[in-house]
Amino acid sequence: VVFWRTLLRTQLTQVLMPFRHILYSFIAIIFAGCASLSPVDQVHVNVVGIEQLPSEGMELRMGVKLRVQNPSDTPISFDGLALNLELRGQDFATGVSDAHGTIPRFGEAVLTLPVTVSAGAIVRQVVSFIGSTNSSGSTNFNYVARGKLGGTGFGTVRFESRGDLQLPGLKQPTTPSQ
Repeated sequence: VVFWRTLLRTQLTQVLMPFRHILYSFIAIIFAGCASLSPVDQVHVNVVGIEQLPSEGMELRMGVKLRVQNPSDTPISFDGLALNLELRGQDFATGVSDAHGTIPRFGEAVLTLPVTVSAGAIVRQVVSFIGSTNSSGSTNFNYVARGKLGGTGFGTVRFESRGDLQLPGLKQPTTPSQ
C-alpha cells in the first residue's frame, strides 16, 4: 500500500509540475493587476462656456466648453467624451464626441463638446421658468453635468459637476411699477 501511495504521489507530482508554474504566473499577474488599480484622484470638471452651433429642425445645438483639471500625478488619456446636462433639475442636453487627447499630470484642458437640446426640453424649461417665482430677478440656472472621458479597459473617467450658469441675453421679465 505504501509503495502504491508513493508511486501515485510521484507520478502526480510529475504531471502537475508544469501546471504549478502556470499557477504561480497567474497569481503574479493578478497581484500586478491589482497594484495598477491604485486610487486615482477625481478629476474636476467645470462648465466654462456655452456657444450656439448651427441647428437642424426642432432641435438646438450648442457647444459646451468644459474645463477638465487633472489633480493626479498620472496623465489621463481619453478617446471619446459623453455629457448629460441637467438644468434646473430637469434633463436638458446630451452630447457625445469622438475627440481624443491627454490631460497632462497636474494640468488642465478646455474641451468643447457639441450637445443637442430637444424641442421638448426647451418647452419644459420655458414653462418651468415662467411658472417659477424668482423675486430676486436672477437669471442664473443651477446645472448638473454628468459625463465621462472614454478610455480603454478600466481607463474610463467619470465626472459630475454642479454649479450655476448665467445664460447670455436672457433677462428676467420685470413688472411695471405703479
